[in-house]
Amino acid sequence: MILHCFRVYLTGGFKRPRELTWVTGVLLAVLTVSFGVTGYSLPWDQVGFWAVKIVTGVPDAIPVVGTALVEALRGDVSVGQNTLTRFYSLHTFVLPLVTAVVMLIHFLMIRKQGISGPL
Repeated sequence: MILHCFRVYLTGGFKRPRELTWVTGVLLAVLTVSFGVTGYSLPWDQVGFWAVKIVTGVPDAIPVVGTALVEALRGDVSVGQNTLTRFYSLHTFVLPLVTAVVMLIHFLMIRKQGISGPL
């Protein structure tokens, strides 16, 4: 994925008229990282527990809405069974569906606009 992003950047594939294709590619990269984050917690050992605690604590630094985001991610004030259930649901149902839709859009846009050539 990193090599693909590098090639697209070097060939100018993010420039007009392919900006939205680039955006969908960035969304796919974010979804890939999200799979890693949610999957890391599924064994529910000490490493997974503390990883979830740290990752879900990051939004707490956002003014006004941070605490609400943390509670929405965790499903409670603290990390527990609700958090594991949410991460499992995200990892097995939501993320695959969203990834499939974004991939379909990404591929259709590439098909319509073509692949960018060399500079």
